[in-house]
Amino acid sequence: MLTARSTRTRSVYSITLELVVKAREAALAAIQLFNNPLITFKSESFIVLSTIAWTYLLHAYYRKTGVEYRYYHIPEGGMRRRFDRTDDGAFKYWDLAKCLQARECPIDPDTKANLSFLIGLRNEIVHRMCPNLDAYFSARYQACALNFSHYIREFFDDKYRIDTQAAYSLQLAEFDQEQAQPPGADALLPNVRAYVARFDGALAQDQLNSERFAFRLVFTRRQVNRPAQADRVIEFVSPDDPAAQGLARDHWVLRPVEKPKFLPTQIVTLMQEEGYDFFTIFQHTQLWKAHDGKNPAKGYGVEVGYCWMWYESWLAVVREHCRSERERRLRASAKKSVG
Repeated sequence: MLTARSTRTRSVYSITLELVVKAREAALAAIQLFNNPLITFKSESFIVLSTIAWTYLLHAYYRKTGVEYRYYHIPEGGMRRRFDRTDDGAFKYWDLAKCLQARECPIDPDTKANLSFLIGLRNEIVHRMCPNLDAYFSARYQACALNFSHYIREFFDDKYRIDTQAAYSLQLAEFDQEQAQPPGADALLPNVRAYVARFDGALAQDQLNSERFAFRLVFTRRQVNRPAQADRVIEFVSPDDPAAQGLARDHWVLRPVEKPKFLPTQIVTLMQEEGYDFFTIFQHTQLWKAHDGKNPAKGYGVEVGYCWMWYESWLAVVREHCRSERERRLRASAKKSVG
């Protein structure tokens, strides 16, 4: 005979399991659609389905661990929670952004950054045709899929992993160096370029290079000495392997690492944190005008969309200016006190 407690336990378990299954199927559907050669709506479909997959996965985790993931409010002067509902009376559950912001969220910071980027990208491309997203952001999509497989195994069971179900997609075109390079930022819509610049500019360099934020692979042709030696399309080689040394050098030559970029407000904040309280946006503007800082030939920065982003070389110029200005002010103050 089932008691009220055992019935409730089974109910919680069944709902949790249902969420896990839905999360897994949504993630697999996202990958399958992205790999389907007949689909041109790849990025948009992948982002929407991946958002659903991660939302269900975190809902399942919160339900299993006893975290309340429904929106609620406490009326003024009241003591009890009032759960928010739709017009039809259904509970309103946390969206993915709220799931990631929760204090109980178990996701690592780099995976959070990856998902936050996709959420923002979805908001930028909604109701728009945005060509070239598939190749330009493929490393971030790849990281999203691998991260999902990792966490569904960690939260629940190894049998829910998706990396055994989603194999590498076959390519009908022959790889060459030109094809291997993603389109440049100029191929993106201006609003998307500006969004990427703002988002990436706020990340630390180690986050930008984290494989949980963007998973990048290098492909190379391989010559074999005997039949049946090259049956695998992709082979993973440890960085310590002597065979990887040439690959690393080729990758350095063919694909330079993206330089860190800073918005003007970030530069001003950095300088003020270093003790140069007198440095403001106005002074920054006067400084780059005096140095002709936005002249592309000087290499101080780059225009991304409608935003000008500054490189570390310009940051060094600003820092030297602030140091000199502080010394000038100290000398002027000392001279005034003596006089």
